[in-house]
Amino acid sequence: MNRLDEALTAYVGPALLQYMKTMRIGIAGAGGLGSNCAAMLVRSGFSRLTVVDFDQVECKNLNRQFYFQHQIGKSKVEALRDNLLAISPDLELTMLPVRIEQHNVAAIFKDCEVIVEALDRADYKKLLVEAYLASGKFMVAASGLAGWGDSDRIRVHRLKDTFYLVGDLVSGIGEALPPMAPCVTIAAAKQADLIVQYAVERVKGDGDDEK
Repeated sequence: MNRLDEALTAYVGPALLQYMKTMRIGIAGAGGLGSNCAAMLVRSGFSRLTVVDFDQVECKNLNRQFYFQHQIGKSKVEALRDNLLAISPDLELTMLPVRIEQHNVAAIFKDCEVIVEALDRADYKKLLVEAYLASGKFMVAASGLAGWGDSDRIRVHRLKDTFYLVGDLVSGIGEALPPMAPCVTIAAAKQADLIVQYAVERVKGDGDDEK
């Protein structure tokens, strides 16, 4: 047990932490949503992640994504691996530098209990959600988190017992609404928080606040 785990045990208790460590979480996309959500999940106690992204770190990513200047040009999944291991050295990470497509979407997250949709394009979001919506896996997606101000508009929408959508559902990225760190990170935090809540309810049941 490393120092982070020791500290987390005091907050969440050994049973919840152990359950978090057994769960495998799939993250589709390692951009503003995926990279920040992954970091918050690791800080919360989750240690088994499968992250998929084919892209490389660019300077334009640094305003909102969990990367640093010295990582520009590096594969996002490899850079994110380094950054997550700097938080907790005892992670079980599967980092896949591939594009999610029709031919591989059903296999990529088949071993994951939870899936985070953190993709940029609407057609790829649709592809992922449709592939797993009826699977029984717990899934959190996002839509509408561009720009700044009125951050309370970024809300959690429960669409099914196992499917949640985070965002305002309308604020797409564009010239008038650029992607900015505050709102992107708020959405990523809400995705991560839904997964923490899911784990808590699986271990303790609704309404049980004991640690």
